[in-house]
Amino acid sequence: MTQAIEQESAIGVVAQSNTIRITLKLFALLSGYLPEGATRNQIELSVPSGSTPSSVISSLHLPINLCALVILNGTFVRVADRSTRRLVAGDVLAIWPPIAGG
Repeated sequence: MTQAIEQESAIGVVAQSNTIRITLKLFALLSGYLPEGATRNQIELSVPSGSTPSSVISSLHLPINLCALVILNGTFVRVADRSTRRLVAGDVLAIWPPIAGG
């Protein structure tokens, strides 16, 4: 099995012609949820056309309460928009857990 198919299997995707490639970046403790083959904190993934940030979060079994900050191509994605904003080929999806400081 090729690494690409293994990565696709890790997010429940069957190789098919209606997929797109995105870059996923997970930060801090979320980086432990990256599929095998990730370099540093990111990986390029194939996801079904029509995927949303919420569907990617769900397919990777990320704890929703730890997905505090979702950025798509450098723009904040509000919680209300995470299940309706469609991803397109080449998108960069970055997710951070809650951050505290002072």
